Amino acid sequence: MITILDYSVNNLRSVQKAFEHLGHTTNVTSDPDEVARAEKLVLPGVGAFGEAMRNLNARELVEPILTAVGQGVPVLGVCLGMQLLFDWSEEMGVHQGLGIVSGKVARFPEDPGLKVPHMGWSRLEFPVQSHLFAGLPQGEMAYFVHSYHVVPEDAEVIAALAHHGAPFVAGIERSNVMGAQFHPEKSSAAGLKILDNFAKL
Repeated sequence: MITILDYSVNNLRSVQKAFEHLGHTTNVTSDPDEVARAEKLVLPGVGAFGEAMRNLNARELVEPILTAVGQGVPVLGVCLGMQLLFDWSEEMGVHQGLGIVSGKVARFPEDPGLKVPHMGWSRLEFPVQSHLFAGLPQGEMAYFVHSYHVVPEDAEVIAALAHHGAPFVAGIERSNVMGAQFHPEKSSAAGLKILDNFAKL
């Protein structure tokens, strides 16, 4: 069973449909007790970092998420969901994140030749082998929509890179904690492979 966290952000149902298309059972919930008992936990999300954290706190979901991580439950953050795993974000002010992965969330630089948000298909590079991106070739394409990107303190968590003006972190993995800055559910067969990898952990 894959528990998908509902904290009033967009993109929740498309992630659920992608897992179910692959034959995996899902449960969409905002119940803290169900989150704490999750076998696998997904944090989807499209929206603003500060609002998302306010929603998580208002629904008393922060502690269950941290409990799940501490118990070794596989956790996947998608897009905004991956950013929330970090210490803080500079999006529209400074906002504290979940603090599961050390580092910050920064905006792409203001550059006349750089379109922000970064939107569309970009190539992925995999600097290390990982469970989440297993079986994908170098240069695989993924679909992005974002203006902010994560900057980990520890480079060893970086599992995928992409390029927008300069290289940026497109995916992370540290033990049971994983993330994709792009949208696997919108990334064709490669994205479904990533979700299937996670579901089969």
